Formats: sequence, structure tokens, C-alpha cells
Amino acid sequence: MLRESKASKVARAAAVLDELHRVYPDARTELEHSNPFELLISTILSAQATDKSVNAASPALFKTYPDAFALAQATPDEVAPYIKSIGLYKNKAKNIVSTAQKLAESFSGEVPKDFDALVTFPGVGRKTANVVLSNAYGRPAIAVDTHVGRLARRLKFSKHDNPDKVEKDLQAVLPEDQWIFAHHALILHGRRVCNARKPDCEACTLSPLCPSSMA
Repeated sequence: MLRESKASKVARAAAVLDELHRVYPDARTELEHSNPFELLISTILSAQATDKSVNAASPALFKTYPDAFALAQATPDEVAPYIKSIGLYKNKAKNIVSTAQKLAESFSGEVPKDFDALVTFPGVGRKTANVVLSNAYGRPAIAVDTHVGRLARRLKFSKHDNPDKVEKDLQAVLPEDQWIFAHHALILHGRRVCNARKPDCEACTLSPLCPSSMA
């Protein structure tokens, strides 16, 4: 197979974006939140868990601990029952309490808008920081989860498994003003059509643009 030129890949990425806009015009995070604090905590909780499970648990959690100052006063053991239905809840309880304490002590309870500051919080890696920056503050970012990484490889926009490298590869072929939309749309497409075990290539409208298509 001939190596695809950069210009050809960029053009194909633009066509993929056009189709994603048609299919998922309102693509956005499915984590329910009303402010940056809730989004940060919910994103930490969503690691290796479904958004659905986080959305089911978060209302009671945030009713009891509505801001960083309230959550900072809690212990992990007090928080754990609220998130017991979410995977790895014991470790996540420690992380969200520690994160709240750091927010209260060093950031006046406000979630920082700075990437380097965000990744210093317990349980916050590059993906979580990008989710918060893009969804809470509208900063151009591509959050690479398992769905985004899988689709990037199947679409031959990246050959890497490392999320940081996938992020850079996608940034190279997608316009910056489309980064936020693109990662949400790719997540939805990965959940609904291009799943890990059995991608539904026949029903996939991206198939004509996808080198991996079996349709």
C-alpha cells in the first residue's frame, strides 16, 4: 500500500469531519455537569468507567459536596459510598478529595484554566486536563480516550497506541477550531458504530473514507 501524502490525509480528514458534523451535529461530552468543578470531578471518576455510571452517581455526590471547599472537608471513606457503583471507587475517592483540597488551598476553589496546573492534581492526566479545558473553558484540545485512539488508528490518521502521540497526529490533520468537536464526535462514533470488537462497517457512513473498512 502506497504511503498517503500529508495533503491527501488532511483532505481525507476534512471529509471525515464533514460527515461527522452531519451525523453528530451536537456532539459534546456526555458527562453531566453544571460548572468546571463538577466536570473535573466527574472526569476523574470516569476513568475506566462509563459516563452513564458517573452520571448516575454524581447528582447525590454534588448535592452533598457542591464545591471544592465542601469536598475538601470530607474523608475518602465518607465519599466512597456515593461513588461505590463506579469502578475503582476507593482510589477515586482519595483522588477527588485530594483534588478538592488542592483546589481549596491553592486555587481559591476554582478549577485552573492552565494545562500544566491541571495535570498536577491527583487522578488528572493529559486526557482529563484536555476534557476540562475544552468543555469548561472552550480551549482547543483533543482528549484521546480509547475510542478516539482506536478510530484514529482505523482511519490511518495515527499508527500509535500512545495517547500523547495520537493527539499530536490528530492535531496535525485537523483544524484547531475543530479539535473539540472532533474528539466528541469520534467518541460517539466509537461507542455507536465503530466499536472495539465488531465495527459495523456496513452501516458506517465513514467507510468510503476509512482505509480499514470491511464494508
